[in-house]
Amino acid sequence: MDLEVKIQNLYRLPWNLVDNALSWLEPTSKCNLHCDGCYRENRSNSHKSLSEIRQELEIFKSLRKTDSISIAGGEPLTHPEIIEIVRLVRDMGWKPVINTNGELLTPELLFKLKEAGVFGFTFHIDSGQDRSKWKGKNEIELNELRLKMAKMLAEVGGMSCAFNLTVYPENIKYVPAVLKWAQENIDIVHIMVFIIYRIAVRNQDYDYYVGNEKITFEEVPYSVKEFERRTDVTSPEIIEEIRKYEPDFMPCSFLNGTHKPDSFKWLMTGRLGNKHKIMGYIGPKFMEFVQTFNHLFTGKYLAYGDTRLLKHGKMYFLLSFMDKNIWLACKKYFRTFIDNPKAFFSKVYYQSVMIIQPTDLLSNGDMNMCDGCPDISIFNNELVWSCRMEELYKYNNFARVEKKELIND
Repeated sequence: MDLEVKIQNLYRLPWNLVDNALSWLEPTSKCNLHCDGCYRENRSNSHKSLSEIRQELEIFKSLRKTDSISIAGGEPLTHPEIIEIVRLVRDMGWKPVINTNGELLTPELLFKLKEAGVFGFTFHIDSGQDRSKWKGKNEIELNELRLKMAKMLAEVGGMSCAFNLTVYPENIKYVPAVLKWAQENIDIVHIMVFIIYRIAVRNQDYDYYVGNEKITFEEVPYSVKEFERRTDVTSPEIIEEIRKYEPDFMPCSFLNGTHKPDSFKWLMTGRLGNKHKIMGYIGPKFMEFVQTFNHLFTGKYLAYGDTRLLKHGKMYFLLSFMDKNIWLACKKYFRTFIDNPKAFFSKVYYQSVMIIQPTDLLSNGDMNMCDGCPDISIFNNELVWSCRMEELYKYNNFARVEKKELIND
């Protein structure tokens, strides 16, 4: 199998601005935690009313085909009407998925959200957060908290369980251990997402403008004057780190950048395995088949699969005829009959692994965004990038970056 990560080996996901697997709803920007590198200002009085939320959902309905709605923020569980919000999203025909740090989630609230129709949760847990009981803990130690959240969902059952982890220069070394933890809990953890740390560094080389007006840009939370910490880690670097644990780890699909087509902004991997062994990875043909088939019969690209199907990984082997990667996984599975009987006789699961590389500031001042971004949100009744919404709050427009001209004496 060719392990080189290049666009020729991957399926370019067909998601675009108006026809996408996901959309991003922000009912509030209030939050109960501070996260290193957060792109949203914490506003305590920012809860939107149900009528405002309905209006935003109606805009999504009119402008964007979507399979799932990510209910984010801020911390969405701070919203006093979060149960009604979930019910509203469900009743309008989408899968409601709550993006949360998990601090406010209790078994009682979880049960009510399940009754309201929540499809799943994405828990953001990493060492860059100011959790009072977990300060100073590394990513391996934080697996205890991740497991607590996953078990809480598993006890109720029937919900997707995903985890986001921001990859900083300081914690990149823990990525393999966290992915190994995800494998050890593959029966209750369905998705693992690594989001590469990004922040806009202002230095003497660039000027920032809104229209023709020069701005300081330091007013937004994802900007600093000068910074020694790396802000340019890339998706291939994460793959290189993962391969220290899984040498044949291989993504199947991607989204590229708006200004740099060979950059990998979203990299998606599907792996088949159990607690004992990873059998292999799905290939681009399988992902193309799934996205095309789902769109053909539902009119939407698929974001979150039914958790009941993820428990039957051996069923995926039936598609070996169309995807050589699955064929290789199938052969590895049967070889375990001799070299690892526990793996052979255990249930095989499907688990997704994603790597997200947010906004890159290119050397000429261009902002390389995610082309076909799933995290598009609403601002002033228009579709906008959620990761840069603070620019809209501050300046009512996105900032433009220009490289300063060098003047020779």
